[in-house]
Amino acid sequence: MSINNQSEIAANLQIGPTDQGMVRIYVEAEGGVDLPLDFDPDEAEEIAEELRAAAEAARAMGAPAPKGKKR
Repeated sequence: MSINNQSEIAANLQIGPTDQGMVRIYVEAEGGVDLPLDFDPDEAEEIAEELRAAAEAARAMGAPAPKGKKR
């Protein structure tokens, strides 16, 4: 599956610090998928920067704003 393919799989996403000083991205999906992903704080900041850059690129391509939000 590529990043541009849509999926009907529903998932929950949680992000927060662990008691070990890591940042955890926790994905829980249908079918019993539990995926904890731990990153050191520097890696987490790099991921945050990539998310911001992707959001900017999506806006530039004319992605619709989520319901209830205006551009």
